[in-house]
Amino acid sequence: MVITKKPDWIRVKGVDETVLNHMKALLDKYHLHTVCESAVCPNMGTCFKAGTATFMILGNICTRNCAFCGVDHGKPQAADTDEPENVARAARELQLKHIVITSVTRDDLSDGGAQQFAHTIRAINRILPEATTDVLIPDLKGSYENIKIVIDARPDILAHNLETVPRLYAECRQNADYAVSLTVLESSKKLNPDVFTKSGVMLGLGETRNEVLEVMKDLRTVSCDFLTLGQYLRPAAENLEVKEFITPEVFEEYRLAGETMGFRYVASSPFVRSSFHAEEALKHARKS
Repeated sequence: MVITKKPDWIRVKGVDETVLNHMKALLDKYHLHTVCESAVCPNMGTCFKAGTATFMILGNICTRNCAFCGVDHGKPQAADTDEPENVARAARELQLKHIVITSVTRDDLSDGGAQQFAHTIRAINRILPEATTDVLIPDLKGSYENIKIVIDARPDILAHNLETVPRLYAECRQNADYAVSLTVLESSKKLNPDVFTKSGVMLGLGETRNEVLEVMKDLRTVSCDFLTLGQYLRPAAENLEVKEFITPEVFEEYRLAGETMGFRYVASSPFVRSSFHAEEALKHARKS
């Protein structure tokens, strides 16, 4: 059964136009994109008001067409060689202490975009040496060598989202593979155990409680450190419909279950996204 009416706990404040225009001007200045806008993130207003954003490198056209995602798909442009420096400069202008970088999937590139991630991390480390970096990567074709390129640049957190349970991959992530995504996280941890790994799962796509718990167990099997669980919200009419709105109480149950399984940090509530308040996970893990 598809549920269309949003419950009371799913309410998002609109984006302040002054804040939005300021952020857009900064992004235009450096020819950058954010996943906040491209993926129609519900936290955009909160993050922009706080002066934060998740930079989306390698353009805003994805080579895949996942049914849940609001990012445009098609034939992307060539990678911008100035982009790594521009991300670092924009982060400096925003006075960011923790910088989150993601990208579209670039199956057209031999390395899946790994070198651009590495260049961006190194540019940030040079221009903002006190800042920490959090990279949310695509599967990079499942290549150990491609993952190594990113890990060798020494991000503080490497994230790769499983997004949903294996049974729903054919519907939600047609060109992705659950086992490959797990391997990305496993390889990252093997390459450098000091780099924290993170993954995210959307709820409300028709998954069962047992399936969610199994995914969480799979993530712990590959020593994933951080977990985010959030409500799937339909970006546009052509995307998958919401099958269920998960209550805050159920999200809390998953959070407690994740902590019991051994995750070093679990963020679990309707508006949680993999990049939302990402610095909290790092601070928590370094204290423990």
